[in-house]
Amino acid sequence: MKNLTILLPFAFLCWLASCQQTTQPEEASSKGLTLEQYFAPHEPGMQTGGVKMIPVNTPAGEFKVWTRRFGNNPRIKILLLHGGPGATHEYFECVQSFFPREGFEFIYYDQLGSGNSDHPEGKGDVLWETSRFVEEVEQVRQALGLDSTNFYIIGSSWGGILGMEYALKYQQHLKGLIITNMMASAIDYDRYADEVLAKQMDPDVLAEIKAIEAKGDFSNPRYMELLIPHFYEKHVLRLPYDQWPEPVLRSFNKINPEVYVSMQGPSEFGISGKLEKWDIKDRLKEIAVPTLTIGATYDTMDPKHMEWMSTQVQRGRYLHCPNGSHLSMWDDQETWMKGVIEFIEDVDEGRF
Repeated sequence: MKNLTILLPFAFLCWLASCQQTTQPEEASSKGLTLEQYFAPHEPGMQTGGVKMIPVNTPAGEFKVWTRRFGNNPRIKILLLHGGPGATHEYFECVQSFFPREGFEFIYYDQLGSGNSDHPEGKGDVLWETSRFVEEVEQVRQALGLDSTNFYIIGSSWGGILGMEYALKYQQHLKGLIITNMMASAIDYDRYADEVLAKQMDPDVLAEIKAIEAKGDFSNPRYMELLIPHFYEKHVLRLPYDQWPEPVLRSFNKINPEVYVSMQGPSEFGISGKLEKWDIKDRLKEIAVPTLTIGATYDTMDPKHMEWMSTQVQRGRYLHCPNGSHLSMWDDQETWMKGVIEFIEDVDEGRF
């Protein structure tokens, strides 16, 4: 009997442990999803790791853009609009360390002319236009089956312009909008760069930069030699350039100069391309969906302007990243992630 009394508790503990091991993967996430539900495929048949090439119709013909879904949540689906214009989704890869823990579904997306999407050449006069990109986003939304019950946009920099313009035309399909590190006026952005950021720069360095720009000598290696330590490391990502995260470097190294220069101009130090006169300040009041604007102390953009934006939309909130710059999802990551997650959860739960 002694052996039996010893064996019975031992057997019971083994049984209990096996039950815990088999049930643990099925425990619900913060959104009530099991792991099996969160990683369920979106479509039957051969699986592609979430990658879907989406055909988009444009004035220059049909092309394909690259998307990749991560997770499956019928209530929260976040489309990531990268900046540049002409950069790639890759600098958004940091969200992959945070959003899955919350049960958020998110979608990487390379806009036409960027990254893994088609790169049409010689058609920039009709393709690299804000209104054309808006129609592209709408076609992507339709192809992915996103709607007002679950569709969130996070637009970063140029992606913020695209997100605002999309909301002004198609907000009936949105559940929430997040504009990170982008002002509602390229004119005000250019003024801030000239009147505030330029004055923080060493006068001799600034004079040399201006001299290169005056000559239009933007391919001169000296131009970036000056901008990287004196501007990019201070206002784009506040780390020494040799310590910039690999996904950021990978994204920036793939920037399509045709798209970038056509729309933005040759650098982040002000704006001189097609977007130079872009301004929707007077139309912010038309945006009715819950909107989060994000600014940062050391950004290329004026954080006070972005705080003001949150008071102009109908349902706004502002998030300030005190240690961040233009890529505040990296250099003030804790603040950025916490604020974005709280906003999405508040909208989803009807608390906003």
